[in-house]
Amino acid sequence: MSDTVGDTSETATDGTCPAAEVAVPVEGAPDSRFIHETGLAAALADLVEPVLDDMGFRLVRVTVSGRDGKTVQIMVERPDGTISIDDCEAISKQLSPLLDVHDLVSDAYRLEISSPGIDRPLVRLSDFETWAGHEAKVELKEPVDGRRRFRGRLDGIEDGEVRMEVEIEGSGPVVLGFPAALVSDARLVLTDDLIREALRRAKNKGQSGIGDGSEPDDDMEIEGE
Repeated sequence: MSDTVGDTSETATDGTCPAAEVAVPVEGAPDSRFIHETGLAAALADLVEPVLDDMGFRLVRVTVSGRDGKTVQIMVERPDGTISIDDCEAISKQLSPLLDVHDLVSDAYRLEISSPGIDRPLVRLSDFETWAGHEAKVELKEPVDGRRRFRGRLDGIEDGEVRMEVEIEGSGPVVLGFPAALVSDARLVLTDDLIREALRRAKNKGQSGIGDGSEPDDDMEIEGE
């Protein structure tokens, strides 16, 4: 049962998250996620994603952690990559009763609705196109040449493969292609170039900054209480 159960439930912002990363706009067509959760997080994602779709939002990722007892974090965004505190509050009010009715989480937990953040997870093929040229970490389900983890500069998508330029010892920079089905996890690496690009996109969307004055490496979070 979540902390949002009952007539006294309300949505409130954590003291550290007013206006963090309200928007890092995505330039590209939305598509389906190809990186999915497992276990309880997968069951929660299956439950909430249709609701988010109906509300006009995209699910990015669901995680269940032991932070603050137990926390269910749901990362969301609009199709253009933006998200506001009001959006997160509306989502929390829709999802809290749904999660309580289905009671997938056996213990008491805290529901947290958040933006993906600047160093966001990459879960759709369009994410890799959108953020081509920026540094990312990619983890594979199976080793390639004895490695499962790679860090390098994204080079988009080609023939269903995630492409990235990585440094290979003795060979220098090499562009590798990984079948999308082989990728288990991927996320951007926080760099100065990435922050500048995020600010540029926010400005193009008519926003004053990435998070209306908050630090750029804080995620916006709305917690159900």
